[in-house]
Amino acid sequence: QLQLVESGGGLVQAGGSLRLSCSASGRAFSDYTLGWFRLAPGKEREFVCAISRLALSTHYTDSAKGRFTISRDNAKNTLDLQMNDLRPEDTAIYYCAARFGASRDYYRPDGYPYWGQGTQVTVSS
Repeated sequence: QLQLVESGGGLVQAGGSLRLSCSASGRAFSDYTLGWFRLAPGKEREFVCAISRLALSTHYTDSAKGRFTISRDNAKNTLDLQMNDLRPEDTAIYYCAARFGASRDYYRPDGYPYWGQGTQVTVSS
């Protein structure tokens, strides 16, 4: 079992930055692939980025590449998402998620059994 709690959301102007954090409680944090997903009004939950168990690889959706950076600290059981150059279309509830082991389907939300409660990110134009 893994419990996830996000923090760091808020309201920011376009072009600004936010850093989201996800704190995990449970055992063997480093055994989990971690991801960030988001849910915008009227849309389905979508993949943002993911990071492998030992942070050797990261994956980003096209809209996040070059603007967002995912990182993890396995010693502290934390996952972070640094978001720069934010745009109004980034407005959504952001969720951290975890799945045991490695997977090529890191972009599929249905493969993640553990989710945080979400944190709201609002970008004004």
